[in-house]
Amino acid sequence: MAMDVIHTVAELRARLKSEAAIGFVPTMGNLHAGHIDLTRIARDRVATHGCVVVSIFVNRLQFGPQEDFASYPRTFADDADKCRAAGVDVIFAPTEAEMYPESQNYFIEPPEIQHILDGAARPGHFRGVATVVLKLFNMVQPTVAVFGKKDYQQCRVLDNMVRQLNLPITMVLADTVRAEDGLALSSRNSYLHAAERAEAPQLFAALSKIKKEIFSGRRDFSAMETVAVAALTARGWLPDYITVRRSEDLLVPVASDCALVILAAARLGKTRLIDNLELT
Repeated sequence: MAMDVIHTVAELRARLKSEAAIGFVPTMGNLHAGHIDLTRIARDRVATHGCVVVSIFVNRLQFGPQEDFASYPRTFADDADKCRAAGVDVIFAPTEAEMYPESQNYFIEPPEIQHILDGAARPGHFRGVATVVLKLFNMVQPTVAVFGKKDYQQCRVLDNMVRQLNLPITMVLADTVRAEDGLALSSRNSYLHAAERAEAPQLFAALSKIKKEIFSGRRDFSAMETVAVAALTARGWLPDYITVRRSEDLLVPVASDCALVILAAARLGKTRLIDNLELT
C-alpha cells in the first residue's frame, strides 16, 4: 500500500477512522536513523495489520525567542523518502495554520519538572512540547506512541502527562540511537562543522566516565559533576549542566538511590547538544 501524505486534521481522521491499531511517532522532521528506529518499534507494536503514523511539524510553541525556530532544518522531501522506505503508512504534515487555527490560549502546564534542567535553560519549552503533543494525540488518537530517550526529560514529562490525564495510549520510550563514535543522533547534529563533529562525542565520553565511576562505588555525585563540567569547559564547550538525577522524577538523588540517570546539555560552538545515560 502506498504511503499517504496528509496535511489536514479532517483528512487524517477520515484516513484513520477504520484502523484497529495506530502506532504514532511525533517528529519535527529532518529525520535520521534514530527516528526511523522509532517507526520500526511502532510497527512491531501494532503488527502488520496496524497503521504507523509519523507527524512532521516544527512547533513554534517550544522554541524560545532567541532559539532556532526559523533555521531549524526542514527537509520534507528527504523525510518522506525515508518514511516510505521504512514502511510508514501515513505522514501527517500540518501547516502552522492547521495546527493552530486560532491563537493557542489553552496550554498544558507540566509540574515542577518543566522548570529544571532543560526547562531552566529553555523557559516555556516543555509547556510548548506538552501542548502540541496533546493536540497531536487528539488528532491521531494513537494506540501506541513512541519517543526516543535522548530527550529524557521530555519523555518523563509526556509519560506523566499520559498517565495523569488517563489517555488511552501506551507510551514506548526507546533507547537512544548513537553513531559509531557514541554521539547521540540528533537533527541538530547537522549544525556541527567538521571539527565540532569530531569533538562532539566527548559529551557521551563525559557521561560514560561518570557512569563507570558510579558503578565502581562512588556516590559523591556533585564532585563528579563538577569535574565533568570543568573537563568539557577546558575543551571549549559551554555546559548548561551535567548532573546525576533519579530517573523517575529527575530530582537530586541520595546515596541509596539505585535507579539513576546522568543528563547533560552543553553548547559546542553554536550548537546545543543533549545526552543522557541511564543507570540501574
